[in-house]
Amino acid sequence: MPNFRARLLAVLVVLGGSLTVAGAPPATAAPSDSLWFDGAPLTVRDGRFTDGQGREIVLRGYNVSGETKLEENGGLPFASVADARKSAAALRALGGGNAVRFLLSWAHAEPVRGQVDTAYLAAATEQIRAFLDAGIRVQPDFHQDLFSRYLFDTDSWYTGDGAPEWAVDAGSYPKESCGICLLWGQNITQNGAVRKAQYDFWHNAHGVQDAFLATAQSTMAHLRRHLSDAEFAGIAGFDPYNEPYAGGYDSGQTSRTWERDLLWPFYVRFRARMDAAGWQDKPALVEPNLFWNANISTQKQEGGLLDAGTLGPDYVFNTHFYDQKAISGILMWGKAADGQYAADFAAVRDRATAAGTAAVVSEFGHPLSGTVSDKAPTVLKAMYQALDSRLPGAGWWTRPASSGPVLSGTQWQWDLYHGRHHEPMNGNPGKVLTAGDAWNDEDLSAVRLDDSGSVALRQDARLLDRLYPSATAGTALAFTYEDRSRDGSTTLTWNPVPTSLPNVAKLVGSGQYGLLVWRSGDGTAPTELHLPASFPTAATTVVSDLGAVHAPPAYTSATPVAVAAEPGGTGSRRLLLTDADSGVLHYALVTNGTAAPSADLLDAAKAELAGWAAARF
Repeated sequence: MPNFRARLLAVLVVLGGSLTVAGAPPATAAPSDSLWFDGAPLTVRDGRFTDGQGREIVLRGYNVSGETKLEENGGLPFASVADARKSAAALRALGGGNAVRFLLSWAHAEPVRGQVDTAYLAAATEQIRAFLDAGIRVQPDFHQDLFSRYLFDTDSWYTGDGAPEWAVDAGSYPKESCGICLLWGQNITQNGAVRKAQYDFWHNAHGVQDAFLATAQSTMAHLRRHLSDAEFAGIAGFDPYNEPYAGGYDSGQTSRTWERDLLWPFYVRFRARMDAAGWQDKPALVEPNLFWNANISTQKQEGGLLDAGTLGPDYVFNTHFYDQKAISGILMWGKAADGQYAADFAAVRDRATAAGTAAVVSEFGHPLSGTVSDKAPTVLKAMYQALDSRLPGAGWWTRPASSGPVLSGTQWQWDLYHGRHHEPMNGNPGKVLTAGDAWNDEDLSAVRLDDSGSVALRQDARLLDRLYPSATAGTALAFTYEDRSRDGSTTLTWNPVPTSLPNVAKLVGSGQYGLLVWRSGDGTAPTELHLPASFPTAATTVVSDLGAVHAPPAYTSATPVAVAAEPGGTGSRRLLLTDADSGVLHYALVTNGTAAPSADLLDAAKAELAGWAAARF
């Protein structure tokens, strides 16, 4: 919901088959796909996602997709399963994702009160399966914005999504009006019909919340029955409700007490529905009050599920972040810079830690057209930087032990149909939306289809397809990635290797690099890092205490530094680092800098990194 949370204050690949990558090892050399979907669900342990082999898991990907908000494909993200498979393959190979937040529509799941549309659930299940088959974990989300499209008139400037028509009819809401609203999100706090509908949902007026929970349970039970055990292991959890907001407060109530007295009890009820549907081992990905972490003081509200106590493994702290100042076009002049969002994302880490659970930033992004689109390259780089570490690049090398956990996150959004929609807004055949994301003038999709029907990125591949630790055998202590993405013709370098490490700096040169420091655990599965397409095997150098190699070999269990295909057959690759110890400090620098570095340079860089790690951890 970027427009409101950001702009309101301004007003007061080859697709359909495998993708080959130069230098990728043959599939026969790869470890079993069970190293990713290992037959066990993700769980939360010590404030981090873990897999069945005890590895710390980081989920990175995109929202799939805002198409669900539209009617043109019946509330589904894709027009067909074939399109879902095309999207999944591209998301892996071009976008570097290993996870998606998969949007679902309550209006289409329960178009008639008390009657679940099994045809809709079956179609959604098959589209979800397309992502699971590509080795991508899925987080289903019952999405809503402005409560429901059925609150809006056919000639309205705006629209919503979420609740079915019968839920709106039950409330007998007043004619919708936002007054002098220039941006769609203003409806959240200014449109009386939207506010009252939200208020009624949280107070279970007309039994609407009961009905939603029943449909959610039916949806989850359907997925459990129709996915195999191996496929179901790839479901990361369920997001019960997108961007909750009170609508209005009772006498004496505040945003914090609303969370305590209405929002949190709803999540407890949803958790019970998950258990009843066979989802006992999966977390509810619960969102706090929409405005708890707004970065403009006049919009920020107290919250963050402060009174929910220790959430534990049944819940994950799930939040969104958009830079309201940057999108306003007024409150932030110029571009984002190194460390721009370090404090904002540190607040997410701290809140999750205090709640005793893991965190995920399930929406973040920035408009790609309009008056503020010039900020997008720096804003997105700074957001990814903050997901990787709580430190600015300028301070990372000197105090990496303060880097904090690597955050999971899904960017808004991945929409194959960007610019190709045909959406009659609020059912009005005279107001067909085709441009952008075809929903309230949004334009945030990272991809589009080109004239040949192939998926093409709309943002710098160096920004989107990133090196990140998808699975750490133990505990990740620090991570940074210098993507060298571009802002126009300018290369953005916010974390240069310090001159105190001259051989590491020489090895990296002007290339991209990432550095992971971890402490080994008790398991035997390797640490894995996603290798972007910009890291072909022949150009990849790894300097680690486990070995210093250029052009790492194909994986075998006896090879400590190796490459293998990602599961799913998309041609994506991963770096595997295998240790044979427990409780030991390890490090690995991965770069595509110097071509064919000498053995002397590798040894010198390794010695520098060993001294640095020993002094900093």
